[in-house]
Amino acid sequence: MENISRLVIVSAAAAVVGLMADTGPVHAQAREARGTVTAVTDSTMTVKAGSREVTFYIDGKTHLEVRPSARDLQAAQPGNPKPWVNSFFQAGNPVLVRYRQENGRNHALNIERVGSAGAGGGYIKPPVGVAAGKVTSVSASHMTIAANGEDFTFAITGDTDVLAHGARKATKAAGRGTPLTTFVTFGDMVTVRYRQAAGAIAAAEIRVQAVNRD
Repeated sequence: MENISRLVIVSAAAAVVGLMADTGPVHAQAREARGTVTAVTDSTMTVKAGSREVTFYIDGKTHLEVRPSARDLQAAQPGNPKPWVNSFFQAGNPVLVRYRQENGRNHALNIERVGSAGAGGGYIKPPVGVAAGKVTSVSASHMTIAANGEDFTFAITGDTDVLAHGARKATKAAGRGTPLTTFVTFGDMVTVRYRQAAGAIAAAEIRVQAVNRD
């Protein structure tokens, strides 16, 4: 039985800037970079990931994961200005950036704070795929979703992250060593980031977008 090593909780009150498209499977090849911010403007962020320094371009479709306190501080500013990326991130912050290469640029899809840049000062991982749909089968080791008439089955490993809406602190504390079926059930709507390796499709992250209430 494979257990989930980490559980990241996204509460209903979490501040989210930008929207994630979750209508049907999205097979865009996204990449992932983790490192330390070295420069940031209202539309770009430069991150040192390991030995490389990468600049990401940010627009209204970029999803920024920030704390409620930061959101409230921004909302209190005179005139309630539009929240730019440099309103929430600054040089020195360790971040995780998921991005896609478009027209020779690195377009940031999602930016979030992390505890550290990681071993070696960070990394850049190979492309990942993204799929969204309804869960039709789930166990401790595999999950299948249906999207646009197709079924997609993902292997669950000890490195799979689960992001669950509205979870309580007690659930977060139980994250380590807890099987996937504790957090994901039949009929839930999910978005899955996955990687292909050794002939298998492994789920890197499962984000529960809507819980099946039936």
